Amino acid sequence: MRIIKLDAIDSTNDFLKSMSNDQFLENFTVVTAQTQTNGKGQMGSQWVSETGKNLIMSILLKEVVPDIHQIYTLNIAVALAINLVLDDYNIPKLSIKWPNDIMSDDKKIGGILIENTIKKDGSIISIVGIGLNVNQTNFEHLPKASSLSVIKMIEFDTNELLHKIVKAVKFYMDHISNQETVDLWDLYNQKLFKKGIPMPFKIQNERPFMGIIKAVDPFGKLLLQLEDDSIQSFEIKAIQMLY
Repeated sequence: MRIIKLDAIDSTNDFLKSMSNDQFLENFTVVTAQTQTNGKGQMGSQWVSETGKNLIMSILLKEVVPDIHQIYTLNIAVALAINLVLDDYNIPKLSIKWPNDIMSDDKKIGGILIENTIKKDGSIISIVGIGLNVNQTNFEHLPKASSLSVIKMIEFDTNELLHKIVKAVKFYMDHISNQETVDLWDLYNQKLFKKGIPMPFKIQNERPFMGIIKAVDPFGKLLLQLEDDSIQSFEIKAIQMLY
């Protein structure tokens, strides 16, 4: 496994994507940085991290996903890999907030951004970006955020976390390559944040409404049971949970 360590970069995802376009890189090549100036989240949202305090990394995955219809399976496998590692550190009340925020109790401690490129031959190249709040303790303007250090009141070795996460990602990628994904979906749906609990949701410019998370479908849409007992699906970022 090749690890490329940088002091500062605009985006580890963009850097790794550019490298993979310009030269041959082995599968599971990793880029990590002390800080990034243009960290990205889902749908263009920004991810901000204090320099040297957290884990900022991107992993190159080549031809792991067999076809475009299983793109979202990659998201759930990476989320489960991070949960597996954090569970070994006894981080309490772990869950996954749809689509792929890593939660401890009601606090966000990490996020995932996966960017996929489909080649002319149909093969899929994926850049898996992971941001994990590790040793940062100041979240003054981020009331819904926390870190491993705040939760456990100790400092963590980010390099150790990196290696364990890559190992766990490889473990779950084997499940995808071997078409063993049913258990992954079951586990992901079990770990959904606030699943089965009546929660308020909001669609932009509309009034809040109550819904109960039932599951996520194979295309990554959130399935909500509404007050009339109907089940409705929602695209990523189409709605916001108010919690």
